[in-house]
Amino acid sequence: MVLTVKAVPTTYFHQTWPLVERFLTDALKWGEDDYTVEQAKTYLAKGDWLLLVAVDEENNVHGAAAVNFVNMPNDRVAFIVAIGGKLISNKDTYGQFTALLKGYGATKIQGAARESIARLWTRYGFKERYRIVEAKI
Repeated sequence: MVLTVKAVPTTYFHQTWPLVERFLTDALKWGEDDYTVEQAKTYLAKGDWLLLVAVDEENNVHGAAAVNFVNMPNDRVAFIVAIGGKLISNKDTYGQFTALLKGYGATKIQGAARESIARLWTRYGFKERYRIVEAKI
């Protein structure tokens, strides 16, 4: 099966949401204190975040990602808020993923990841920069 990574224009978000909700719900359960799936839906529907999907030859969705762009002094960072299913599961889809993000001006990709995902993404050139800790006050 060949997967193609595509950006979903905001105008088609509502048609696409039922096809991607489960992927993002699964991804967001790891950071449930950060965003609920309803909040992610709102950011995506408003166009504040970018929705990316991986589809097969028949346009069946196999994975999805929500990306927030952050303009820093030295880079435009594509921050992966949530990613689920099969999206960057091989070099081809990763290449498509990065090409799309570059098309939106990104010069760097970041994301908060649990240890197993961080290990997986090292095969695509990711490296651990720092660990995030938190405490509610």
